[in-house]
Amino acid sequence: MQQPSNYTIGTPGTAWGEEEKQQWLQTQSIQRSYQEQVVNKLHQIKGQFQVEQYGLLSYPQLGLEQDRYPLFAIRTQSPDANAPTVLITGGVHGYETSGVQGALLFVEKTLMQYQQKFNFVILPCISPWGYETINRWNPQAIDPNRSFMPHSAAQESALAMQYIASLNEEFLMHIDLHETTDTDNSEFRPAMFARDGKTEGQVWDIPDGFYLVGNSDDPADAFQTAIIQSVAKITHIAPSDAEGKIIGEPITQEGVINYAVKSLGLCAGMTDAKFTSTTEVYPDSPKVDDEQCNRAQVAAITGALDYCQDFKSHHVL
Repeated sequence: MQQPSNYTIGTPGTAWGEEEKQQWLQTQSIQRSYQEQVVNKLHQIKGQFQVEQYGLLSYPQLGLEQDRYPLFAIRTQSPDANAPTVLITGGVHGYETSGVQGALLFVEKTLMQYQQKFNFVILPCISPWGYETINRWNPQAIDPNRSFMPHSAAQESALAMQYIASLNEEFLMHIDLHETTDTDNSEFRPAMFARDGKTEGQVWDIPDGFYLVGNSDDPADAFQTAIIQSVAKITHIAPSDAEGKIIGEPITQEGVINYAVKSLGLCAGMTDAKFTSTTEVYPDSPKVDDEQCNRAQVAAITGALDYCQDFKSHHVL
């Protein structure tokens, strides 16, 4: 369905300029601490895994301390040259809490079970300003998850891509951890319509449950199935709507839709990994709590890893 843009910033039908973007930025405020909720947890695991800083976000217009947003990666301490490498990313959209906390929970509780089978590269919080302000965009009103492309205008995306390229790794798998929330319809899509000068835009019912976004250019259907089956042990899978769709896209199987991840500039498309998926947890469901959302992200990761381990045992990589 179409929703009129009645956002409070800007002139309907006119795309935002710098003045409107500054007005929007002034409405944002820090609501939680990246240092306390993310960085401090990374300090606690340094003895078990390699934790390295791969960048530092710079937002001089915010008037904050310049070292507030260092970016970190977690890596296998002693990589095995014969083991495949997997990439896990979270917090591309900072407001999607379980993407960040689920990645950290996996490292804390579960990674050890897989460290003999895989080499890991984990970027737990790609957008820390978005995490602190509970925001989808960065301070320039840019969506990092539409910015994983050459000459990216989003620092968050550019620094992640530069780091991954510097590793010169061939990734077997990349799973990107996200959420779909009620604020997608109430705040973030109306803001996007206003920013882009649209007088109205497409919205859809927020699906109640977990779903996945695969790569339409290489769907890897069995891989997606394995993730869904793993997550279903923790939380409910989103049903399709009356048209057989989830967020406006036709399902390819229970709880799975596909996007052209590379051409859209999505994080899941930044490598040439054979198996890719984007998770979507629904934290606003009355059927779940925060812990369950984090555990669902862990289940998605383990379902993906178990599938890749089985694939590896039957194929020469």
